[in-house]
Amino acid sequence: MITRDQVLAALARVPGPDGVTPLPETGLMSDVAINGDRVYVAIRTEPARAAAMEPLCRAAEQAIAALPGVAGALVALTAEAAPGTGARPAPARAAGPRTMGHGPGASRAAAGRNRAAVPGVRHIVAVASGKGGVGKSTTACNLALALSGLGLSVGLLDADIYGPSAPRLFGISEKPEMLENRMLKPPVRWGVKVMSIGFLVDPEAAIIWRGPMVMSALQQLLREVVWGDLDVLVVDMPPGTGDAQLTMAQNVPLAGAVIVSTPQDLALIDARRGVAMFDKVDVPVLGVVENMSTFICPACGTRSDIFGHGGARHEAERIGAPFLGEIPLHMTIRETSDAGRPVVISEPEGPHAAAYLAIAREIAGRLAAGASTRKAPRIVID
Repeated sequence: MITRDQVLAALARVPGPDGVTPLPETGLMSDVAINGDRVYVAIRTEPARAAAMEPLCRAAEQAIAALPGVAGALVALTAEAAPGTGARPAPARAAGPRTMGHGPGASRAAAGRNRAAVPGVRHIVAVASGKGGVGKSTTACNLALALSGLGLSVGLLDADIYGPSAPRLFGISEKPEMLENRMLKPPVRWGVKVMSIGFLVDPEAAIIWRGPMVMSALQQLLREVVWGDLDVLVVDMPPGTGDAQLTMAQNVPLAGAVIVSTPQDLALIDARRGVAMFDKVDVPVLGVVENMSTFICPACGTRSDIFGHGGARHEAERIGAPFLGEIPLHMTIRETSDAGRPVVISEPEGPHAAAYLAIAREIAGRLAAGASTRKAPRIVID
């Protein structure tokens, strides 16, 4: 078992930015997290110094990786202020993608960051929900596979750092390959390139990270992966309207967002917040999907609207967003997802796959119509 003391002892042999003071004594380290055989460290820095700090990050990673029992090390840069100082991060002017702000000044600093597109990726689509438990990850997975089935080159980024689902949904157990330039080569399943933090940590370990580490990890999963040439990169967002959504909106030109909700009023309240958030950051909503729309008893054929029915369609009409379609509540979708063979793959000619394919065609059509020509927004929050 790797301990925090072992990590700090290894890092004590790495000089800080002044070339003399051991890194742990510089006061720049804000987090050390250990998940099984993998170690994650966050180092505070001003965004303008991000590029100059890269050699220090590499040296720290090498020192940690040399410890017995360590399978991987990730050192991320953050612009988080030191605890208790009340200081705000310095405004970012040309920070690299590894550095993310945090705190009251973060959104203003983000306005000056590089929002360059991911090389080779034509369209980035966020699949989001206002709350958890509405089947967003299952929807994102099947939509990615359906888009691939339409002949598009597709990748899926599992951006839910705290609850990654892609490894299970895609039935992938192997880890990404680390290339010589420190870029990760994502696993490929059924023609879709897949990347998730779940490939890099113990599946039973709790990921207890603060906002800056989450945002740094998300940036690296996005930009330090060899995606190659993709027509669409589907991003399975975590539920809510927090750091991950803002990180994506601030750093890449999203082609649009797909909002997933169940028909019930409680889910629709949170779905409205998701739509409002994307509207605030100038990301177009490609449409709304009603998941768990209705249940047909497999024994008697009786229809039961367990969560109601039509609520997401009515909400889409109310807010003026496109309604993309309905996905039923059915055991086949749940069973195939749990088995790592999503219904679009396991039953491609079935009615459930047809529902996902119809939604995928709608999304592909809207992307082809030019939604992806938008540039990433300038976000300033007072």
